[in-house]
Amino acid sequence: MDRIYLDNAATTPLSEEVIDSMVTVLRESYGNPSSTHSLGQEAKILLENVRREVANYLRVSPAEIIFTSCGTESNNMIIKSCVDHLSVQRIITTPLEHKCVAETVLDMKKNRGVEVVYLRPNSKGDISMEALEEALQQSDKKTLVTIMHANNEIGNLIDLKETAELCKKYGAMFHSDTVQSMAHMELDFSDIPVDFASCSAHKFHGPKGSGFAFVRKSSGLKGIITGGPQERSLRAGTENVCGIVGLGKALELSLENMEEYTKHIRHIKEYTIAQLTQKIADVKFNGRSAELDKSLDTVLSVLLPFKDPMIGLKLDMQGIAISQGSACSSGAAKPSMVMMMILDEDEIDQSTPLRISFSHLTTTTEIDALVSALEKISDSFKIENANAADR
Repeated sequence: MDRIYLDNAATTPLSEEVIDSMVTVLRESYGNPSSTHSLGQEAKILLENVRREVANYLRVSPAEIIFTSCGTESNNMIIKSCVDHLSVQRIITTPLEHKCVAETVLDMKKNRGVEVVYLRPNSKGDISMEALEEALQQSDKKTLVTIMHANNEIGNLIDLKETAELCKKYGAMFHSDTVQSMAHMELDFSDIPVDFASCSAHKFHGPKGSGFAFVRKSSGLKGIITGGPQERSLRAGTENVCGIVGLGKALELSLENMEEYTKHIRHIKEYTIAQLTQKIADVKFNGRSAELDKSLDTVLSVLLPFKDPMIGLKLDMQGIAISQGSACSSGAAKPSMVMMMILDEDEIDQSTPLRISFSHLTTTTEIDALVSALEKISDSFKIENANAADR
């Protein structure tokens, strides 16, 4: 059975060039970057070359790039250190954040007594800048605003520059989870006054276990993993040189091919929207995911007009890997927090969310196979409903 992968927002397959670059490091550059001998310094040079590459992409200083294991670690480090070391007493966020941000914010509320303000989205998943400004005006407490750049379920984008400038206007620090957008679009942090951001290499065809945090030098952030002086003492421990080199190669490929990849992925997304609209009656699209100028190209959130909590398994049995856009707990599929925020009760009870996420490797043939499978599932529900009506 041919396998079709449409879950690129969860992770992406490694590029062959990335694998080759990592194997070379594993075989030849195995020194500890903190060692003073030539093998150690060779590894150090590789690490610093990637740091400069990332910094050039974001138009920041290399000293502001801190290598970590992933976006989750980066987000944890930033939020916890802001509270523990920068005297943040108040966090403004949204109910749409990734769990690694949402759970960390809750932890700061429960165990550090931090005040948390949630900005509720509208039915399209938009966060109001007016509501953010009002929240910023309501307190003199030192405040951190944490809002993701691109939503991992519905693909909605915020205006990063407008949000950062609004936070700066009121003296608040601004952190954005940029895991889904990093390396998929141009980001200029010399122009966007964001204080902190995060990245995971495996979202753009790099290795799992490698990421980075952008930490503005003027922020004064301190590390939460202590020990050695690695990563400006913000993240102690021997660096994952192999993974960092893989991150760098994946970033290099993404930047070199960004125009081509973007054009292809956007075409695939438009094709998917058209095919689903044509073949499945009453299909809807969640958030702004079907609006190309307001959402991430790689994510399309679909609302199917029937309730089928097993749809992910049914598609998997046909060789199609995809996300239902829901979290599973104790074997029961439950709507995610994002879906609960933007859908009404009838939609939650009578519809099925499905997240389709693309890469430059996705083909129209694969989309045809997905749509055909969904057509058959949809038709089976129509027949079942008709039979129920006759009984």
